[in-house]
Parts: sequence; C-alpha cells; structure tokens
Amino acid sequence: MKVYVNEQPVEIFRGMTVRHALLSLNLLDELSRGKRVYDQWGNEVGLDGELSEGERIYVLALQELDKAD
Repeated sequence: MKVYVNEQPVEIFRGMTVRHALLSLNLLDELSRGKRVYDQWGNEVGLDGELSEGERIYVLALQELDKAD
C-alpha cells in the first residue's frame, strides 16, 4: 500500500507502522534531533502507530508545525 511521508510516496506492506515508513526514507534519525511525527491534521503520531492506504505523515520540528497552521 502507498503512504506519504513528507509528501514522498512510500510503498509498505499492510500492518507496517510509522517506524517502518520512516526507516524506508532514512528519517528515523531526525527524531533524535528533536523532530516529531505528525499526521495530516497536525496530531502527533507514535512510531508504533498503524498506517492506512493514502495516509500522510510529516516529520517536523515543532516550529515548522506552528508555521503550517
């Protein structure tokens, strides 16, 4: 199934998590630099969260999230 991370399409298998999607784009290290994962509505998402077809998640610093509003 296809999900989007920072607007980049990522193909993952059903049942895979946010962590898997971030790993596929080498973005997991960004979290150790203070960034967090948010869904398309601005809600923070955990790494073990399940993803659905077409879902969009974003790896952002808190300041970047404030600018998006």
